[in-house]
Amino acid sequence: MTTDSEIIERSERHPQAFGEVFDRHAAVVEAFLRRRLGADAAEDCLSETFLVAFRRRRTFDRAWDSARPWLLGIAVRIASKHRATEAKHWRAVEASAVRGEHTTGGGIDDSDGRVDAAAAIRLLAPRIAALSPKDRDTLLLHAWADLSHEEIAQALRIPVGTVGSRLHRVRRKLAPPGAQTTRISWIGKEIDDGTVRTRA
Repeated sequence: MTTDSEIIERSERHPQAFGEVFDRHAAVVEAFLRRRLGADAAEDCLSETFLVAFRRRRTFDRAWDSARPWLLGIAVRIASKHRATEAKHWRAVEASAVRGEHTTGGGIDDSDGRVDAAAAIRLLAPRIAALSPKDRDTLLLHAWADLSHEEIAQALRIPVGTVGSRLHRVRRKLAPPGAQTTRISWIGKEIDDGTVRTRA
C-alpha cells in the first residue's frame, strides 16, 4: 500500500495526486473539527485545512508514513481562529447534555456505544472549555483523534515530553473537586497517572 508520504512526494510533480490524501483523511479531520466547532464551521475549516496542507505539502516530514497527525495539526491551528465559535459550541453541548438530549453534529452521538458520553460531557464540558487552548488541543487530539503522544507532538510541533506533561495537568484539572482519585473517564479514554488508555 502506498504511504501518504509517497503520495505527497508524487503530488509535487502531479498535484492531482494530493486528492488521495484528502480521500484517506478527510472524514477523520472533519469529525474532529465537527466535535470542536459544530457542523457549519467544520465544513469551512475542513476545506481550509486541506488547502493549507496542499500549499505546504513540501514541508511534510517524509519520515512519517501517515499524514493524519500533520493534517490534524493544521486543523487545530485553523480551529484556533474560531475560539468564539468553539466556546459557543461547548456551551451548546453542555446545555444539551443537561437537558438529557442527544447532540447532533457535535460528534458525541458518534462515540460507538459509549453510553456514558452525555453524562461525562455534562460534568466535564465547563472544565474542558476552561482549559488553556494548548491543554485543550492536546486532550482533544488524544481523546477524539486517537493520536499517540508521538503523533500529538508531531501535530502540535512540541516535544513528546510536553504532551505527557499537558495530559498530566489536564487530568488534575478535570478531576472532580475534592476527589480522592485523579482518574478521569471521558468518551472512552482514561487519563490516569500521566498515561492515557483506551477502555475495553
